Amino acid sequence: MKVGIVGAGMVGSSAGYALVLMDIASEIVLVDMNEALAIAQAEDISHAVPFVSATVVRAGHYDDLAGCGVVILAAGVSQKPGETRLELLSRNAAVFRDVVGQVLRFAPDAILLVASNPVDIMTQVATRLSGLPPHKVIGSGTILDTARFRSLLGRHLEISPQSVHAYVLGEHGDSEVLGWSNARAGSVSLTSFAEQVGRPITEQVRAHIDDGVRNAAYKIINGKGSTYYGIGAGLARIVRAIAHDQRDVLSVSIVTARVEDVEDVALSVPRVVGAEGVLADLFPDLDTGEHAALQRSAAILKERAESIKF
Repeated sequence: MKVGIVGAGMVGSSAGYALVLMDIASEIVLVDMNEALAIAQAEDISHAVPFVSATVVRAGHYDDLAGCGVVILAAGVSQKPGETRLELLSRNAAVFRDVVGQVLRFAPDAILLVASNPVDIMTQVATRLSGLPPHKVIGSGTILDTARFRSLLGRHLEISPQSVHAYVLGEHGDSEVLGWSNARAGSVSLTSFAEQVGRPITEQVRAHIDDGVRNAAYKIINGKGSTYYGIGAGLARIVRAIAHDQRDVLSVSIVTARVEDVEDVALSVPRVVGAEGVLADLFPDLDTGEHAALQRSAAILKERAESIKF
């Protein structure tokens, strides 16, 4: 599959690098307003190719996106220290007005994969601007938050995070909802597994993991300016599900008709992802508190999205 990446900054280039390491794409085209940056990133990534794959990596312009099956939208301004993802809204919405039109002019059949923050609202913006059906405009959503959740649970339980099945729902941001009540390790409920291995999930443990998931981005941004490796790998994982029609269950964001009585809102729940984009939405069983938290998250995102004027 040919994959386009618009935005050759740290997120876009990390996604390109991950795609090469995972040998997913036959060709990757990097497009950026800063043409020198796109050329440099493509050249650097291409030097990793002989070690792992045969992917063609090059810089190009919007017309070079013709034939792409997926175009990753990583264009926009970076999150500043102390700035919430939602505060990025007005700055990045303006960028998308131009980008989406240019992409669809040359790659009208591509699935759009949104990485720019605030990602849920930018997914809603891209869906409106493109006129594409929601299942073909996918935000990375909480795929990274879910990975952080599983990583911290695996660390506590002293098992591989790949054996942890737990999801973060709602916004990729401050109102996200950790799905504790339906989390499992192997085929066993999280609580039962934790007790059996002598690593109980106490309130203190829950608070520590919640903080680790919810505030991970802020800690990383304060330390090095931005986050990119984790989301780069997450984006590559979504592309793999599409490229190979794997029909994987991933926590990604699309505009959803109704979530907790909130209509027409982009947020994350587990979804089946394959060659045609999102094939099905899966709403996990939640406890009362999690239902309320998800409703609040949806309402916040809905209010923010409605504030954008087109």
